[in-house]
Amino acid sequence: MKKIIFLFAILPTVFFAQETKNAEKKREPGKYDTNKFSQMYDLLATPNMFRTASGAPGPAYYQQQADYKMNIELDDRNARLSGAETITYHNNSPDNLEYLWVQLDQNQKAKDSESPLVENQKMDKAMTPAGFSKKFMQEKPDRGFVIEYVKDAKGNPMKYTINHTMMRIDLEKPLKSKEKISFSIKWWFNINNYRVEGGRSGYEHFDKDGNNLYVLAQFYPRMAVYNDVEGWQNMQFWGEGEFALPFGNFEVNITVPADHILEATGDLLNRKEVFTAEQFKRYQLAEKTYDKPVVVVTQEEAEAASKGFSDKKKTWKFSAKYVRDFGISTSRKFIYDAMAVKLSEKSVMAISLYPPEANPLWGEYSTKTVAHTLKSYSSHTFDYPYPKAISISAEDQGMEYPMICWNYGRPDEKGFVSERLKYGMQSVIIHEVGHNFFPMIVNSDERQWTWMDEGLNTFLQYLAEQELSPDYPSQRGPAAKIVPYMSGPQNFLEPIMSNSETIHQFGANAYAKPATGLNILRETIMGKELFDYAFKTYANRWKFKHPTPEDFFRTMEDASAVDLDWFWRGWFYSTDYVDIGVQDVKEYFVSAEAPKETKDVNIRKGRFNKEDGPFVYMVLADSDKNNIKPLDVNNIKILSDFIQEKYTAEERSKLKSPKYFYEVTFDKPGGMLMPILVQLTFDDGSTQDYNFPVQIWRKGNQVVSRVFATDKKVTKIKLDPKLQTADIDLGNNSWPREKVKSKFDELEN
Repeated sequence: MKKIIFLFAILPTVFFAQETKNAEKKREPGKYDTNKFSQMYDLLATPNMFRTASGAPGPAYYQQQADYKMNIELDDRNARLSGAETITYHNNSPDNLEYLWVQLDQNQKAKDSESPLVENQKMDKAMTPAGFSKKFMQEKPDRGFVIEYVKDAKGNPMKYTINHTMMRIDLEKPLKSKEKISFSIKWWFNINNYRVEGGRSGYEHFDKDGNNLYVLAQFYPRMAVYNDVEGWQNMQFWGEGEFALPFGNFEVNITVPADHILEATGDLLNRKEVFTAEQFKRYQLAEKTYDKPVVVVTQEEAEAASKGFSDKKKTWKFSAKYVRDFGISTSRKFIYDAMAVKLSEKSVMAISLYPPEANPLWGEYSTKTVAHTLKSYSSHTFDYPYPKAISISAEDQGMEYPMICWNYGRPDEKGFVSERLKYGMQSVIIHEVGHNFFPMIVNSDERQWTWMDEGLNTFLQYLAEQELSPDYPSQRGPAAKIVPYMSGPQNFLEPIMSNSETIHQFGANAYAKPATGLNILRETIMGKELFDYAFKTYANRWKFKHPTPEDFFRTMEDASAVDLDWFWRGWFYSTDYVDIGVQDVKEYFVSAEAPKETKDVNIRKGRFNKEDGPFVYMVLADSDKNNIKPLDVNNIKILSDFIQEKYTAEERSKLKSPKYFYEVTFDKPGGMLMPILVQLTFDDGSTQDYNFPVQIWRKGNQVVSRVFATDKKVTKIKLDPKLQTADIDLGNNSWPREKVKSKFDELEN
């Protein structure tokens, strides 16, 4: 080990030493040339009157509005949905619009859909007869919209063009700024069995009693978003990227078999007509019950209804104010329970609908989990503004719409519920109910930026899970859980800032990595107080509006006074990974004498003048002989004399008394910046933590050093001891070097 000697007149407890020999290393192309602390002017859109540099909506911000009046009817025997809707579209933009774009997302399952054609295929070496038949022999069913007409307010046909999942409606004259237009569309489609054909919407069939459980969404032609960022958001729906929609008011009448129980987005206006007198009383009791769910439609009632198939009809009437979408679920198999949830300024309803096959799991946990989610999310953002939140038991599902969502999780046929199943169901419910906040209220563009709703929501899901139970087995959020993804092959990684359809590992990229990043910001970089204030500021600035990634990034900095451009650049715009290691540790002792060659070199290089002496020298210990010498000030005469001369007795009593001195060099094999979290362990078993801000790397260094002066001998140095930074290689995190257990080692034990 090469000896390096430093000279000090006075010994500080901890000081920063810039590593100079890094400059002598041969530079690898591109490795050192990018300043990862540079501001993101090259990546962010220029602020303007619509969206300000602070991340807040600007004075010219606008958004369109689309109001719907719909009459929907379900043909249960033929699994067909038909409807007629009148859309009133408000042009609040400063632009005159020559045409309107309407989303026909159901066409993604049309017979002529191009979605299956863009997927890679390889030959399956073995298939079940059913699988072979479906893949090569069966004709693909047609689940797309059949548009019967598009008419203007006077009943005249309007010209339209369908381009797969988008429909352009041509206007006779431009819709001027601040004007509105009304038009009507009549349509129908055959509902898919989502457990056979897949999809976010459809029906689940129960062979045992012949019933269907419907979860209906994207079931009506919906207005696309027009905004200041990209004009019309008319990107096709290929299957991954979800939905960008404007806010509006809905009046919806839904006709179903008379023996069905139904829930949907909005206030139910005719509850007395569709519930029995006893069910209506039970619901009124639920509105006053805050501690546990009240069963409104019992299991006995659901089982009785499941045995008959009524030919009569019943119409359920809903009104929803300022929502971006509408979802429906209906079945004669439904049990229905509900309870009230007290938020800071009002009460709302938590509701669950589920078939008998979902008990005892759902009756015990679903509605309580909904209530917990509303409380947790409201505390971190804003009070839930809608009147209710509904959890629907739909096996193999996990999907969200305003006030209603479908969630997986059923016991086995004997009613057994494993811990894994229970936690899995609760996590899905928390996640899908949480989507009411992101993106149903903070209305980001899911078609383009999946992470803005899935990532933010997964982060809040993690907080809600931990608040539900400190030992909750959260699968996403903790930094260590993202390591397998971030350490994977680069050709299968994309930046978070990637379009939904271009991502290889969708769950890790769009859900887990952004959620983990926010957790690292909260726990490690910003601190909870600053983070929570900034995050809540973003949520309140952009509730019932359309934020972009820039609005989020800028608001988080604007409300916290923490410069995070380095973090967004690395974590969101690149596939850089975290890897920080202990490169070297040198132990020093204090001496009044220095080797002649060292003294001469220092003086010769101009670091000290002779007249500045005498000096106290830091001498590199011989680690092989372990001859580090604890400092005793009284044994260093010039230091003892200096202290006696310069300080009063009171001042001397406050001086620190370090005995051991260590220069620790950290390197950064990974490209992602991160604070350096260090834990020193001493010979008596005690520990001390040091957190060095990320700015320690600010000069573009691959290597930095710190000096630690301690009153006890250091026996161990460990980086990131609590696994807070997603460091992908723990093998270089310790001094002395520790062997990291492999998966094989764990299996052996």
